[in-house]
Amino acid sequence: MAADGELSAGRAERLQKHLSACWECRSQTRELEEAIGDYVRLHRRRLDPMLPPAAGPRALLKAQLSELASSHTSRSWSWFDLSAWRRGLVAASAICIAIAIGLLTRWEWAARELRPDAPGVPVAIPNARLTPGVAVATSREEVCRESPPKNKMVPVSVQRRVFQAYGIDSADPGAYEVDYLITPALGGSDDIRNLWPQSYAATIWNARVKDALEDRLRQLVCTGALDLPTAQRDISRNWIAAYRNYFHTDRPISELSP
Repeated sequence: MAADGELSAGRAERLQKHLSACWECRSQTRELEEAIGDYVRLHRRRLDPMLPPAAGPRALLKAQLSELASSHTSRSWSWFDLSAWRRGLVAASAICIAIAIGLLTRWEWAARELRPDAPGVPVAIPNARLTPGVAVATSREEVCRESPPKNKMVPVSVQRRVFQAYGIDSADPGAYEVDYLITPALGGSDDIRNLWPQSYAATIWNARVKDALEDRLRQLVCTGALDLPTAQRDISRNWIAAYRNYFHTDRPISELSP
């Protein structure tokens, strides 16, 4: 409501005073605004090109209306004229309805792509109820005393359970990485509550981008620039927000490269 300007002047003033004194609320407000921005950019980049061009139907409707207008100047109003106008209005309505359905369908799919609770649709952030993240190591010494361990191969039976939980039983396994939300290189567990199916290509925030964040966090932890519990918390709570924070960018670095 505040973002849409629907609050009264008094409530808006009280909200601003609260935000100025509450860093947590300011952070949540910023994350919400960034999510909205991501949605708008996603729509412009991926959905707008999929919509049918409106120039053709608009030109056809304009020609039909011009023809009807010119015919009315040469003869009196008749039942035929009324029927023609009705046909024009019906055609215009059908065009508008078709465009609206296309927009709504694509907007819905775009929104579901970014929602962690949309069953059967690849998402950028895991469902916190299904994948809250589980860690087994909580100290820097445990994590950094040897070279970073590689992620263990998740057994096929466990992969199936993960896919079923996320409602994508029939998806191509090659299109996903059953990933560790908290990577073993940061003390993550093999527990199924630490696993989720992350798409390689469904969104710009894909598995390869998260791998870069995992490497960055481990480097910060092992050099003493960041404590391990904070790294585990940030990557499990919202790894996209963590990527933006630690790489100081709103988009994956690979997307910004020419």
